[in-house]
Order: sequence, then structure tokens, then C-alpha cells
Amino acid sequence: MSTLFPLRIALRPRRQLAALLLLAASALVTSPPGESATAKTIKARFACASDKSIDATFINGKRSSVNLVLSDGRRLALPHALSGSGARYSTDDETVVFWNKGDTAFIEERGKTTYADCVAVKSKKR
Repeated sequence: MSTLFPLRIALRPRRQLAALLLLAASALVTSPPGESATAKTIKARFACASDKSIDATFINGKRSSVNLVLSDGRRLALPHALSGSGARYSTDDETVVFWNKGDTAFIEERGKTTYADCVAVKSKKR
């Protein structure tokens, strides 16, 4: 029995090393590819019907959201919400919803579309 005891001690560090390697590998697998710790922002301006406009700053990260500046002077910060198609941002009580799909967008407030037919304005490169 005394000859097995040193063998048992020699195996422990290997088991610990194997467990650490397994833990490190699982952390790599569960991290989304290309996901960084810092959020990325995209700015866009939308021209809407009735001479209205929306300046949007999309914040893409762990908790995506959009900051809006409306042509009537209001500023809104909306968290990302579930949607079937396109991007949807909403207050918790759904009183304000901002929809964006491709180059188009609109805002609904209390079930009524208040910013309609919004199209992204192409920025001029200098």
C-alpha cells in the first residue's frame, strides 16, 4: 500500500490541471464569437413624414438599446425588446415603441404611429 500512496499524490495535480483546462475551454466555448466587453454604437438620422425626424444612436452590447432625439425636442432611451422581424425597442409598459428594419423606422406611442414613413438619411462623406 505504501507504494500506491505516492502515485495518488502525483495524480492529484494532473486532475487539478485537467479540471482547470476544462473550465477554461468551457469559458471559451460559451463566449459569443467577436463579442467584446465594450458596446458598439451606430448613429443614424431618419427623415419622417410631416417634416419630422429622428436621430438614433444604437448601442449594441450585452444590453442593447437606442437613444432617440426626436424633432419635437424629446429625448428617449429605449431598451431592446423582442421582435419577429427587424429591431424593436420599447419602454417596459409598451407605451413607446421604436421599430427599425433596414433603412426604415417608425415610432408608436400608446398604440398610435406618431413618427411614420421614416427613412435613413445617407450621410455625406467629406
